[in-house]
Amino acid sequence: MSATTALWRPQEDGFKEIYGLLEQQMSPTSDKPQIWNQLQHYSQYPDFNNYLVFIFARAEGKPLELRQAAGLLLKNNIKLAFEGMLPPYQQYIKSELLPCLGVADRNIRSTAGSIISALVQISGVHGWPELLDTLVKCIDSNNLNFMEGAMDALSKICEDVPQTLDSDMPGLNERPINVFLPRMLQLFQSSHATLRKLSLSSVNQYIVLMPQVLHMSMDKYLQGLFMLANDPIAEVRKLVCGAFVQLIEVHPHILQPHLRNLIEYMLRVNKDADEEVALQACEFWSAYCDAQLPPEILREFIPQIIPILLSTMVYADDDEAVNDAEEDGSQPDRDQDLKPRFHSSRFHGSENEENDEDDIVNIWNLRKSSAAALDVLSNVFGDEILPTLMPIVQVKLSLTDDLAWKDREAAVLALGAISEGCINGLYPHLPEIVTFLIPSLDDKFPLIRSISCWTLSRFSKFIVQGVDYKEGQEQFDKVLMGLLRRILDDNKRVQEAACSAFATLEEEAAEELSPRLETILQHLMCAFGKYQRRNLRILYDAIGTLADAVGGELDNPVYLNILMPPLLAKWQQLSDSDKDLFPLLECLTFIAQALGGGFSQFAEPVFQRCINIIQFQLVAKANPIPSGPQHEKEFIVCSLDLLSGIAEGLGSGLESLVLKSNLRDLLLQCCMDDIPDVRQSAFALLGDLAKACPIHLHSHLSQFLDIAAQQLSISKLKETISVANNACWAIGEFAVKVRRDISPVVMNVISCLVPILQHAEELNKSLIENSAITLGRLAWVCPELVSQHMEHFMQPWCMALSMIRDDIEKEDAFHGLCALVRTNPSGALSSLAFMFRAVASWHEIRNEDLHNEVCQVMIGYKQMLGEEDWKKCMSSIDESVKDRLLKYQV
Repeated sequence: MSATTALWRPQEDGFKEIYGLLEQQMSPTSDKPQIWNQLQHYSQYPDFNNYLVFIFARAEGKPLELRQAAGLLLKNNIKLAFEGMLPPYQQYIKSELLPCLGVADRNIRSTAGSIISALVQISGVHGWPELLDTLVKCIDSNNLNFMEGAMDALSKICEDVPQTLDSDMPGLNERPINVFLPRMLQLFQSSHATLRKLSLSSVNQYIVLMPQVLHMSMDKYLQGLFMLANDPIAEVRKLVCGAFVQLIEVHPHILQPHLRNLIEYMLRVNKDADEEVALQACEFWSAYCDAQLPPEILREFIPQIIPILLSTMVYADDDEAVNDAEEDGSQPDRDQDLKPRFHSSRFHGSENEENDEDDIVNIWNLRKSSAAALDVLSNVFGDEILPTLMPIVQVKLSLTDDLAWKDREAAVLALGAISEGCINGLYPHLPEIVTFLIPSLDDKFPLIRSISCWTLSRFSKFIVQGVDYKEGQEQFDKVLMGLLRRILDDNKRVQEAACSAFATLEEEAAEELSPRLETILQHLMCAFGKYQRRNLRILYDAIGTLADAVGGELDNPVYLNILMPPLLAKWQQLSDSDKDLFPLLECLTFIAQALGGGFSQFAEPVFQRCINIIQFQLVAKANPIPSGPQHEKEFIVCSLDLLSGIAEGLGSGLESLVLKSNLRDLLLQCCMDDIPDVRQSAFALLGDLAKACPIHLHSHLSQFLDIAAQQLSISKLKETISVANNACWAIGEFAVKVRRDISPVVMNVISCLVPILQHAEELNKSLIENSAITLGRLAWVCPELVSQHMEHFMQPWCMALSMIRDDIEKEDAFHGLCALVRTNPSGALSSLAFMFRAVASWHEIRNEDLHNEVCQVMIGYKQMLGEEDWKKCMSSIDESVKDRLLKYQV
């Protein structure tokens, strides 16, 4: 190959070799891995990508598929290697691409656009002035091929890096978008559908960014949208609907003068023959409600919207769910059937803001969008929608013909969708609704069985509330047994729906499940022997939720003989690198917590396996072997969380296991891991071990505490707030166990906690609560150290304490408050009103010693201030606070 950089030309041999390899790669019988390795070998040559662009742009007469393959390989290569290429080679590639925008073949034009967009993503447009000139000339040329090629490239740039065109460029009088946007708006009127589509999709990319030129051209843009609203091309109508939905989400005021016309348009397009168009239109109803626009305008259209949504909630004939509905439960799952799973690391606090993305891989369609819209509308308009909705639902439910099963299914879905928003209007009729739904659990059509499970789960709270009455008790038992029957259904989809619905019912029912535990466990473990891998994951969740709901009631030999043998057999069957271990580890965590000391009979092998998995994974991370098992953080996180569950369950009964293991060393490594999820679970386990057996961590105490304190740096909190939360909690747990031994790190920790409390409004509630509690615990055990700095934190600390619910941790914090005041009474004088509000936040201090301490503090300040200053202080607080302080003898 040539190494010359000036006026590059391909050498015949090099061209033949690379072209020949691409030709072989296109052959269905070729050895693809071998050819790929050869291409990778050639890619080491500095001008390899020049050959690819030459074949792509200039190999006329050669098969178009082969030229396109060269282009796609070039696109992938430049993403990795373009910035390291010699500048003349970079320039050669750019110069060869631009003429391709106007070639006759649309696929070559489109591939050229993709490569150009990839280059713009890498190095922007400021170093490629010829690109902008070429795009403008092509759009203005009146030659359809050039116009389409330029708009295709431009639409990809707008989609991939829209901000690039809305930036100031050296040497240009105005931003590129100011040049392109008027031309795009003009193309809305083109007689060529492709140009209308490309120009509209390009402008839509700027709705969120809203550059000045679009803001100034808004009237023209809206006129263009309304002009294209009835375009004969479905893709254009879809883009119009998408534009209106985006506008109403981010700039609702722009559409306010047009709302009535817009609603009428969306009503019509929601019934569009093209489902993609109808889906975009359907998104409008939820977006309207979320934008908090005046509900009065939408209210008058409710009688028209509701029937449309009910009709579009019916399964389409080609819906994959209908095609898969008869999926046999005995057929093994394929690997592609298994959704990615995301384990949430253990979190100590009142709220964990990490969202559970269970539905992340589900396909969004018109049916789901319609049900979501009905849900949102019911929450905004409540019972007002019932007079329109219920007659249609009743008619659909009464259809008994097999051909009408989809309408019946949609009616059951509708009842579930409105279960929250319309609960007041439905409440008097819920016994009849539930009575009607129970037989639907045994319907001949699997999708009716599965949706009936879901809808019944939406009424779980009501079903459980009725158990105090004979009729309600009978209904609860019928629902429970109906769901258990469906858990043993032969259909995979029904199994999944029944398990999820049962988990929801378990959360509401809690202790009501105890008398029925044997029957429940028999059904669940029967399913355990029947399910394939995908649904087994959901069953683990249902078992874990059951353990969490019934707690210590599970610790009964009869129940454990049903539950544990199958789980432990599966535990033995799975290897340490099998990802099917994740949900089993989670399930066992709940069981260990529920059983408490009762888990001790299973603890040793489970504990040791967790240690082995963590050790194996840390080695795999430190010394990766390409052909060996790969490091997966979830193995470590799930194992740490199960160890936390065991520690919580066994308490000091864990000591002998910790003593015989190298857990302390492994945990220290995990607390220093670079992956936040690992550190989060590690600090949760550290706190649980501090509660259960702190003596065995004593040799590493200063290291653990120093590392935990490092997590509290305010500069790092935004990215790792959950790690900081657990580290903070763990420090507090150590404080109450090791007492004064924590003194070497006290001032370091206090210096981190005070800024957190001072920035309370910007941080999550749980971190503020844990910070306030940990500061209180440190004050309790080392008051002479902490009291010197009271004036720096008393006000934000007391504000945080006043927000914490009554519990043992709040008691610890108030022991600390009283200890500080005894040590340095004058340190709180400027914050008395805040301290009194914190004291008044107690519903009741049940700890008699603490109650007496608080009384002494209050009386002490009353005596210290004197009558006049005390009255002045009390006049600054609300009457309700004063009333609650009376119980403290002031």
